[in-house]
Amino acid sequence: MNAQPRTAVKNAAAYASRGSSQYDLILTLMCVVIVISNIGASKGVQFSLPGGWDIVTDGGFFLFPLAYILGDVVSEVYGFKAARRAIFTGFAMALLAVASFALIIALPGFNDAYGLEKQAALEVALGPVWQIVLASLLGFLAGQLLNSMVLVRMKERFREKALAGRLMLSTGVGEFADTLIFCAIAAPVIGITDAGGFFNYVLFGFLYKTLIEYLFVPVTALVIRVIKKREPSYVEPVLEPVAA
Repeated sequence: MNAQPRTAVKNAAAYASRGSSQYDLILTLMCVVIVISNIGASKGVQFSLPGGWDIVTDGGFFLFPLAYILGDVVSEVYGFKAARRAIFTGFAMALLAVASFALIIALPGFNDAYGLEKQAALEVALGPVWQIVLASLLGFLAGQLLNSMVLVRMKERFREKALAGRLMLSTGVGEFADTLIFCAIAAPVIGITDAGGFFNYVLFGFLYKTLIEYLFVPVTALVIRVIKKREPSYVEPVLEPVAA
């Protein structure tokens, strides 16, 4: 009597093709968020809380977490290569924005009182943006790539399971790297020069962005599930018996 061959289960993590309208929309929104948050980050912001504790941050604090949420969606649905493409595209759009600001400031303006006042306002508002962009781009590049790598590696292990846990762990890793790099470069630009202020800036930035993304994990997971269902090329892996 012939013995039945033993079998093992083999499956691969599923991803959709990035050649879809959903990917294009997410990519567009991600680029816009990055550019606007870079502009907002040129303004230092301080909140005074009861008890005499001040929170120090920048003007882009409320918007930048959205870039990571979108990065999570792209990584989970479309994979690391698609996420890397989105990250580098956002990087390029931010560079285009800062180059455009520099050219606009350099162009000769009107010499009347209003023209000179407007020129001075542009220089003050947009002049230091290139430093903020450098801080944001380096932080964003490192943070988003780490975020995507951790999420994808975990998906390869858990497949469609433990989505909330994967989102939270990858967010924590990515946001810490992003915040530390960004604050180290941007702090002097927005007027943070002492160690206490820098520690406050890093701590609040990391905790705020991470907690906001944690609060939005149910929404992020819902969006991911909806997009997966709407993507014809996203097919969940089928268990395949393979001879051992």
